[in-house]
Amino acid sequence: MIIVTGAAGFIGSCLISRLNQEGLINVIATDDFSSSQKLRNLNQKQISGVVHRDHLSDWMKDHHRRIDHVFHLGARTDTVEKNVSIFDQLNLHYSQKIWEICSDFEIPLTYASSAATYGDGSLGYQDSHEIISELEPLNPYGDSKNQFDLWVLGQSRTPPHWAGLKFFNVYGPNEYHKDRMASVIFHAYRQISDSGKMKLFRSHRDDIEDGHQSRDFIYIKDILNICLFCMRLRPENGIYNAGTGEARTFLDLVNATYDAMELQPDIEFIDTPKDIRGTYQYYTEATMDKLYGQGFDQKFHSLESGIKEYVQDYLMSGTYY
Repeated sequence: MIIVTGAAGFIGSCLISRLNQEGLINVIATDDFSSSQKLRNLNQKQISGVVHRDHLSDWMKDHHRRIDHVFHLGARTDTVEKNVSIFDQLNLHYSQKIWEICSDFEIPLTYASSAATYGDGSLGYQDSHEIISELEPLNPYGDSKNQFDLWVLGQSRTPPHWAGLKFFNVYGPNEYHKDRMASVIFHAYRQISDSGKMKLFRSHRDDIEDGHQSRDFIYIKDILNICLFCMRLRPENGIYNAGTGEARTFLDLVNATYDAMELQPDIEFIDTPKDIRGTYQYYTEATMDKLYGQGFDQKFHSLESGIKEYVQDYLMSGTYY
């Protein structure tokens, strides 16, 4: 039996679909199930049960002998939310409880960390445990993820196997519900469909041109490959980057979206909103040597091929994965 938290969300629902494709249908879906829009992500998925996130701890204690692996992907991911107590409750304390239960009953655990832990990138993007205590995330979301990573590294009691995955900028199907927090590809497709034009944030740094802000964009199906690698091949316990290892600009992204839609680019630059301008990351790029060193050898989608599949196979038809 496999537990997936955040099961109705973007990454969680895609993971369930991938598990089903691998013949794994004994899946327990955990979420708060409060959003009817998110619930569409679970349509046509094969699961053996659902557990509300508030009841998961007791449920795991009662059924621990049947649990083979836990994917803890559920979290509050709003990077503009400022209420620290929300992140303490959902991202830190809740995750600590799951860790403790997995440790008590020897259940392997893969959990979602985030590239937001790296802050402005001044310390680089090396997934070394030694720098985690020095990282300074730019928002409460990133800080909550980094606090949990730090707490994990201080634990003497651990699950028999565990991996924390620092997800970089993930995009792909099943993010229809995410509104402002959806990927730039999703917003680009919607804007271009509505007006033919795309608005991109202007750079507010003299050393970076407009549209040359860059991210390590990773297609959801590549993230799922990493998740299954952690479950099946069990790399050394630790925290790993989950990106492609290649930063690409937002101009690259938008041009690839236009190309996938078979349209000519028409791009306008606008000011970055003031509420996120001070905490805006201008560059992220995962160092992937650590995961490769553990035997991960699957090739990643290029930005162009990932966007083309996402746009043409999912967004154009409103299809779910």
